[in-house]
Amino acid sequence: MKDGESFRDGVDITPADIFAHVDAGGEICSTSAISFSDYCAVFSELSKTYDAVIHINISSEFSACFQNATLAAREFDNVYAVDSRNLSSGSGHVVIEAAKMSKSGMDPKEIVSRLENLTGRVEASFVIDKLDYLKKGGRCSALAALGANLLHLKPCIEVKDGAMHVGKKYKGTFDKALKKYVKERLEGRTDIVTERIFITHPACDPEIVQMVRETIPKYLEFDEIIETRAGCTVSSHCGPNTLGILFIRKA
Repeated sequence: MKDGESFRDGVDITPADIFAHVDAGGEICSTSAISFSDYCAVFSELSKTYDAVIHINISSEFSACFQNATLAAREFDNVYAVDSRNLSSGSGHVVIEAAKMSKSGMDPKEIVSRLENLTGRVEASFVIDKLDYLKKGGRCSALAALGANLLHLKPCIEVKDGAMHVGKKYKGTFDKALKKYVKERLEGRTDIVTERIFITHPACDPEIVQMVRETIPKYLEFDEIIETRAGCTVSSHCGPNTLGILFIRKA
């Protein structure tokens, strides 16, 4: 919600709109869950067209979306809601795996079961350059934000057990922090599925994104390195200079 008006993420509003609004002196935008009725409307249309509908939600720890989607899914015989236990392109990994299973002709209930076993193996984390957006949104104190900015601390936010936790705090410039972050996430790891890795950010400098892209293969070779843009939810809480790498651990 921006200035009391509701917008749909990626449809009526984009991260760039949010950043422009805040840069012009506006308040941080707030987020809200998709309603039961909205889910029912979408599921009603899709369930008529397809044999089955599998909807993958942002973690139930972050939003009431999963609860509302689950209630709506119960109104249909062929609709399933899956808690991704993640956010942003962490959920994207789950979506891609679901699509691969569907393409192979797997039964929808079997897909849902396998996805529920997969979600705990998606490793998502992000490094935040400055805490200004978290401060404005009331998610950290002004003193904590000031201290972090003065000390040039770049906190790493990790998704564990479906919830967000503060991990290591990197010191120095954003690009140097990201180099250390990528190294520590990947170096010496033998438990990572190397099919794909996402580099996800709201609006980072292309040179920084390219630096991360070039750093990843120094520690682990992936079949694909895919750049994705974070949506409005992450952007409204973390600000433009936020970047993470997201991948799947082996079973």
